[in-house]
Amino acid sequence: MTAAPAPRMNLLTWGLLFLLGLLWGGSFFFARVAVGHVPPFTLVFLRLSLAAIVLHLLLRGGHGLYGALAGRWRGFLLLGLVNNAIPHAFIFLGQTQIGAGLASILNATTPIWTVLIAHLLTADERMTGKKIAGCILGLCGTAVLLGPAALATLFSGDHAVPFWALLLPLLAAVSYGFAGTYGKSFKGLNPTVIATGQLTASSLIMLPVSLAVDHPWTLAMPPASAVLAVVALALLSTAFGYILFFRIMAVAGATNTSLVTLLVPPSAILLGALFLGERLAMTDMAGMVLIGLGLVVLDGRALGVIARGKPA
Repeated sequence: MTAAPAPRMNLLTWGLLFLLGLLWGGSFFFARVAVGHVPPFTLVFLRLSLAAIVLHLLLRGGHGLYGALAGRWRGFLLLGLVNNAIPHAFIFLGQTQIGAGLASILNATTPIWTVLIAHLLTADERMTGKKIAGCILGLCGTAVLLGPAALATLFSGDHAVPFWALLLPLLAAVSYGFAGTYGKSFKGLNPTVIATGQLTASSLIMLPVSLAVDHPWTLAMPPASAVLAVVALALLSTAFGYILFFRIMAVAGATNTSLVTLLVPPSAILLGALFLGERLAMTDMAGMVLIGLGLVVLDGRALGVIARGKPA
């Protein structure tokens, strides 16, 4: 039996998908604005906790939320750790040194790591020729992005962009890869309940970290721009982003929704260029193209259309 084709995307669904790409690309922009005034661990806590509160208010205990939280709290803690706490902390720490666009490109490698990790840890998602080709392209793009900083650090011990600042968003993508594999254990649970559970758990994880490391009570009041960036990061990019993500998935399917991965970096690059004056080097653009090609190959539909010689 062949797999059913992905549902067709109408104009409204494409509009929602582009909006989600803008919101998730905007998360890198908002973080870059906020992280100059709010320490990274505190910023992660504010993002997660505010978003969790909004989703709790929306659900109001519906869809068996409280029973799921009580019965699966250990699973939510692990999912919140690898899907929220660790990757957000790594990305925000990296963004103290690098721009929104570059961080988003490095984070776009998430599907590549997900495929590799699923191959190693599961029995039902094995490597195929298409997946291998996509992973190779994506990893080559990653090497192009990291190579100049790594070589400069190795031979001169110094670089305008610290190598660790590039490495952390990449490690965040690896953490997302583990989360994508582990998240399958929550199959059958309402998606909004999963989002609320992991945000609640990761908020509890980040609270003591923020208090111990950042001492937020000693911080000066951030400017209005940073406050607005924190609110937008939590409410628009996280809470509303999750709601929009699951809405698109319900009408268009997981495969079509995964196309948002290709829309996030351009959104972050555009916002960074327009409002922060960021510019990407040629190696950054080359790396983005290779990673994008890798994602297209992993997705497979464009190649299928070319092979058949007819429109999707």
